[in-house]
Amino acid sequence: MKYERIEIGRFIERPNRFIAYVEIAGKKETVHVKNTGRCAELLTPNASVYVQRAENPDRKTQWDLIGVKKGKRMINMDSQIPNKVVEEWIKQGNLFPDAIVIRPEKTYRKSRFDLYVEEGDRKIFVEVKGVTLEENGIVKFPDAPTERGIKHIEELCEATKEGYEAYIFFVIQMKGVRYFTPNMETQPAFGEALKRAKEQGVHVLAYDCKVGKDSIEIGKEVPVLLEDENLKKIADPLVEWYRENKRELPWREQISAYRVWVSEIMLQQTRVEAVKPFYARFLNALPTVKDLAEAEEDQLLKLWEGLGYYNRVRNMQKAAKQIMEDFHGEFPKTYEEIKSLTGIGNYTAGAISSFAFGIPKPAVDGNVLRVVSRITASYDDIMKASVRTRIEEQLERIIPKNAASDFNQGLIELGAIVCVPNGEPKCLLCPLRQLCEAREKGIESELPVKTKAKARKIEKRTVFIFQDGENVAIRKRPAKGLLAGLYELPNIEGELSADEALEYSKKIGLQPLRIKELGVAKHIFSHVEWHMTGFAIRVDELEKSCTEKMLFIHPEEVQFRQHLNIIPILWISNLDRKNMRNKNRTSNLLVLNCLSGYGRLFFECSHIYELITDYSHCTGAYHVDHRVLL
Repeated sequence: MKYERIEIGRFIERPNRFIAYVEIAGKKETVHVKNTGRCAELLTPNASVYVQRAENPDRKTQWDLIGVKKGKRMINMDSQIPNKVVEEWIKQGNLFPDAIVIRPEKTYRKSRFDLYVEEGDRKIFVEVKGVTLEENGIVKFPDAPTERGIKHIEELCEATKEGYEAYIFFVIQMKGVRYFTPNMETQPAFGEALKRAKEQGVHVLAYDCKVGKDSIEIGKEVPVLLEDENLKKIADPLVEWYRENKRELPWREQISAYRVWVSEIMLQQTRVEAVKPFYARFLNALPTVKDLAEAEEDQLLKLWEGLGYYNRVRNMQKAAKQIMEDFHGEFPKTYEEIKSLTGIGNYTAGAISSFAFGIPKPAVDGNVLRVVSRITASYDDIMKASVRTRIEEQLERIIPKNAASDFNQGLIELGAIVCVPNGEPKCLLCPLRQLCEAREKGIESELPVKTKAKARKIEKRTVFIFQDGENVAIRKRPAKGLLAGLYELPNIEGELSADEALEYSKKIGLQPLRIKELGVAKHIFSHVEWHMTGFAIRVDELEKSCTEKMLFIHPEEVQFRQHLNIIPILWISNLDRKNMRNKNRTSNLLVLNCLSGYGRLFFECSHIYELITDYSHCTGAYHVDHRVLL
């Protein structure tokens, strides 16, 4: 392809996408910019540019910007030229030497592809993309987000399903480059669409060009790299390292889908060491899917006591019932079927699939996101669903089919004990240190990028210990929502004064005799923070007059009242029960907060509130089951 009427000029500035100011023969001229992309790395002040004078002397802008010199490299910037040079090149017998039809701009569905070719029985669409973005010999596309480009890729995929052949041809408008790769920083969605297209049979080609000040023609094929170059190399050293260094963990023994499932659900939001005793206790009580499906709720919640997030185990039981009903009691063996179970998402499905059945599906948790972000030196926010999805797709393409379990567990293990969060990673111990781009750039401690969680919502609550004689009022939380189905002391929103607490007591049909302030406490959930004030209120005959739905139970009796379908809620320490009988058993005690195994007891001792962090060692006080919110 040859140009005519070419002049050299000096670039001044670009006020918008469509025009630039260029000094030509000592005069400032307004020049039409054919390439509306960003091109910021090309169009720099004083850069040498090549412009073409318009044929029509009456045209508003008399010049078109054709090319630019970047260092010693000449780069063509004419966005209208790639289609023409590819068409010209194919007509010369390249790519399709026996083509009988070569037609520009062929409509298919809602897209119009750049070229349509017929060769014998073959019907071929070719979509052409011009590439001008280069850094250190690596060329990328796009240099600005292009939804149209993604649409074209998706339509090409559809065309292949109907018997067409499809090509995406990247015309690199320069010479002397190393390889082409999609620009994941600018538009990861385009890169992922391109990878999917290749998997579905779309041919992805890249060719450089011989570029002169007044000419351009297709040159040689350039390697296309759709995956991160280093990421593709991690499998072998990672698997080898894992096999030699993996920790001995109970769920890695006698591996089965059920055992993997139980461990993975328990490990959500819980440390490995903390899970071990719970895992052993759970499997001892419920060794099979059938046992889990048939377990009474009280037993189930008791086994989960101390792990928190009780919906996890409730969903497990729902899934177990699905397995019994839909899969005849046999744990499903495909990724899709496993993922169809209640409470199982991409990660858990990938873990079960790969660990138990060797299926090459990724298991991407926080550890994996961190490792991959550092290996690829990615500043993408790992809290975004799109980033997680992209990493899942990247890993799925490189998981070794014969070592899927060791690969996935290796990534998780590496993130847990070597490529650690919250501090310096142990790079000298890492089997992937030579492949880690973040380490090479010295930015390993900056990654991954993680959006700060929203500030927790503060909720003020007032907690009541209603007591008549020795009985105390408790109630069950709703079946849905926060702490669903767990038992608690009565409480309401807001911070009430003593007078307001007495009025509330009367409102629900109780006759208060005396009241005692019990201090304050706090409990932090992941999304909300409860600031609590407590009152012990002695009333006249709880059960006779109360209009609210509550249970009125002596603390010592709870453990014997299994017919109520509750786990023991309150009990007195056996070590000090005798002495406690001579004291006011409730008025001098406020248990405000006991959740997820890290319960806190607030009690009065000589008018000083003491915090007991390990209530299992507390004597002379009521103990509280993990299921009770106080």
